[in-house]
Amino acid sequence: MKTASFPSLRVDPQLRQDTESVLQNGESLSQFIEKAVRSQVEVRKANAEFLARGLASRDKARISGQYVSADAVLEKLKTKLATVKAKSD
Repeated sequence: MKTASFPSLRVDPQLRQDTESVLQNGESLSQFIEKAVRSQVEVRKANAEFLARGLASRDKARISGQYVSADAVLEKLKTKLATVKAKSD
């Protein structure tokens, strides 16, 4: 497959300097930008999937009329957190 390129990106000189200052040994600015873009794509995909699951769950609850109270959800989360904390001690 052929590669493609992103359009030129104009940034404040300070942002470029800050970016270059955090590059890892042997890492180019282009590699850093590619990693950042890939990371943001994954984050946005995950957010979209999370939202889609939430909306589907909402629709399912509306149709079935079965809801879980916020208190029940919070209690379950507290229990899970306590279990994880106990295992890490």
